[in-house]
Amino acid sequence: MEGGRITTVRRIHPAWAVAAVTFVALLGAAGFRSTPSVMLQPLHDEFGWSLGTISAAVSVNLMLYGLTAPFAAALMNRFGIRRVAMGALVLVSAGSGLTLWMTQSWQLLLCWGVLVGLGTGSLALGFVATITGRWFTRHRGLVTGILTAAGATGNLIFLPVLSRIVESDGWRTAAATVSVAALAVVPLIAWRLRDHPSDLNVPALGATEIVVPAKPAGGAARNALRALRDAAKTRPFWLLAGGFAICGATTNGLVGTHFIPAAHDHGMAPTAAAGLLALVGLFDIVGTIASGWLTDRVDSRILLGGYYALRGLSLLVLPSLFAATAHPSMLIFILFYGLDWVATVPPTVVLCREYFGESGPIVFGWVFASHQIGAAIAATGAGLVRDQLGTYTLAWYAAGALALLAAILSLMLYIGKHLPAIEKLRTDPSDHVGSVQPGT
Repeated sequence: MEGGRITTVRRIHPAWAVAAVTFVALLGAAGFRSTPSVMLQPLHDEFGWSLGTISAAVSVNLMLYGLTAPFAAALMNRFGIRRVAMGALVLVSAGSGLTLWMTQSWQLLLCWGVLVGLGTGSLALGFVATITGRWFTRHRGLVTGILTAAGATGNLIFLPVLSRIVESDGWRTAAATVSVAALAVVPLIAWRLRDHPSDLNVPALGATEIVVPAKPAGGAARNALRALRDAAKTRPFWLLAGGFAICGATTNGLVGTHFIPAAHDHGMAPTAAAGLLALVGLFDIVGTIASGWLTDRVDSRILLGGYYALRGLSLLVLPSLFAATAHPSMLIFILFYGLDWVATVPPTVVLCREYFGESGPIVFGWVFASHQIGAAIAATGAGLVRDQLGTYTLAWYAAGALALLAAILSLMLYIGKHLPAIEKLRTDPSDHVGSVQPGT
């Protein structure tokens, strides 16, 4: 009591502490996953391995990064977020640290491809969907945007630092740095990350009741595959997965992989083109957080339609913007495109939760897997176009058309938004564990 008045101390909801720890883990995972890009040439120089051989480890890493997500989400349901996150960081640390003693190329494939791929894949966007789905009912879109932006922030922080370490002290020092950094996050996860709000006897942020979740029956792999089987019987899943596959194709697969060589074809120095890509990452942080804020206020289907349409139009213009220098028109493209880079993630996460209920994070993991598959196809396809035609122009136009198609798929979701995502497929209640819930 103060001055005759009773004062109430408002405590910060523990969901914010969980989000902060998750942000740190995601920040590190993004940096750890990007490390091979600065080690390609040093490994080639020391061991004589072809860049194709070294790149194969990166390809395995990328594929596992996407395909691990739904299984990691199911493991989090089964064994808890904290245990899975800690295990993932240990895998990253082991994968990076063991490269210090490698002598054969298959060991690189095992360490950076498999171990680091599995570890970072467990800390991918499926991890984000699980955290926001359990801990937030209010501000869910905004928090999803902030956590998604951690990926771009991690790249911006780690790539320059690791590049300097490789240049001054060698790739082994960089690998050891990643190994130690991954382990350093484990105690933080153990200290502050909790699986459910009920573990602290509080409701989710924005909720009024404490919900004690039932432990899912069956194995994690079985539940992940069952969620895919049930979701695949629905129209919303294919519309979301199709749009997100195009999202991957038009970002990581095409621009992330081929922008620098395409700019070099027009006389731009690789360092200048790399600087433009860094600007994309910078604007991506702003765009993704803003998208999360909008997701809490605007129908996610309309947002997706708008994002994909604007991306498609920008890619159709891009071929005419390439030049030897970064003129103002190209800088405007970088600003515009960067804001839209992964702005699609918050509304996609929210829609998976809306259509598939408690299975939403696992289903989003499968939708994210389609993103990585789309990226892999586009990365290879654009390279083939360049080899056959001597220019990337057709690849840019094709990507623009695909993005416009993704906009149509998203608007199809809006047209049918009052239809249920899935009918009741079974009559045996015991067979519904981990299955897709009816949409709204």
